[in-house]
Amino acid sequence: MTTQKEKVEVFVKLHVKGSPLILFNIWDAGSAIAVAESGVKAIATSSWSVAAANGYADGEKLSLDLAINNLKRIVKSVDLPVTIDFEGGYATGKSELCENIKRVINVGPVGINFEDQIVGGTGLYSVEEQTKRIETVRQTAEKEGIFLFINARTDVFLKNYSDYGESHLDEAIERAKAYANAGASGFFAPGLRDTESIKQLAEASPIPLNIMVLPNVPSNDQLAELGVSRISYGAAPYNRLIEFLKESARKAFDEAG
Repeated sequence: MTTQKEKVEVFVKLHVKGSPLILFNIWDAGSAIAVAESGVKAIATSSWSVAAANGYADGEKLSLDLAINNLKRIVKSVDLPVTIDFEGGYATGKSELCENIKRVINVGPVGINFEDQIVGGTGLYSVEEQTKRIETVRQTAEKEGIFLFINARTDVFLKNYSDYGESHLDEAIERAKAYANAGASGFFAPGLRDTESIKQLAEASPIPLNIMVLPNVPSNDQLAELGVSRISYGAAPYNRLIEFLKESARKAFDEAG
């Protein structure tokens, strides 16, 4: 696997309903190499983890330049498809979003996560607004000669994490269909946890469904049976490593003392 286009073709084919792509999210070149050596088929960043590893909070607090440079090192470090969690694209206007997408594509990844929450604001973009934003990303990628895998993320469930219900599922289904029509390649619904809702969304979404591993989310085998095509671990790998580092440091100091 050598060219960006070849990696894109491979990455698209990895999204199979009932046999999901597993993404154990990373944050830098070192973690990418380590995860690649485990035998995974693709590499994905977590914006939260990338920000935390550099001393920032999530939510585009990490500068765009640093995010792009970090991505560049990751892409160069592994011979696997790499997708970046690009949050809200570091832009609100169309022209700025176009330029930012070009910068990402030129580094060599195969895809992005692109979310519908208003970064730095409140709530979500309307379906119409986010549809236009996805169309901008797709058109920009096409002009650059790449079929960028746009994993359109909705924060409907995360914004209502403790009490989401049928109305939120209906909204997610509406967004999945609209985003697909706008050119999205996949639909990401972090925060969705109950079996029946996952099944309904997987059946209703015209594009591959991505679920994030969180407390009370069904097992990977169960998610496969429910029709999920992609499973992400988000910030969990980074948090586990940090806890291991803290505990190891405590033991080292206790033994020395």
